[in-house]
Amino acid sequence: MKFAHRFAYYLLGLIMGSFVVAAIYSGKDTRCNYFPNARVLNDLRTKPFYYSNAASQVLAEQWIDTIDIKNTLKYGDVDFDQSNIKVGTGKRYVIEGQTVQKQKIRLQVINYPEKAVLDKIVKQ
Repeated sequence: MKFAHRFAYYLLGLIMGSFVVAAIYSGKDTRCNYFPNARVLNDLRTKPFYYSNAASQVLAEQWIDTIDIKNTLKYGDVDFDQSNIKVGTGKRYVIEGQTVQKQKIRLQVINYPEKAVLDKIVKQ
């Protein structure tokens, strides 16, 4: 068999296999969170999210918005030196991020098994 025929069979199989893989994974909401930072942030984003009274008061000051909170929970960095501390039945995580106006913020989120609560917002 000539090289051209073998290469044509290879390409045909590669294309058909790509379509099968695309069909299998297109309907699923799959995420590849291999690193601890990505796993923690994904876990916090997928749970019902609540605000404590202190966090609601800071949000009322108008220098930060819920969009900034969502962006920090998506793109922020978890400070593991100050995180993973048991608080009742949950664990506290400290997440560093920034607002849309480039103001650095630090969020303290308590991760319970069934929900996540934003406990404190600190401007840095």
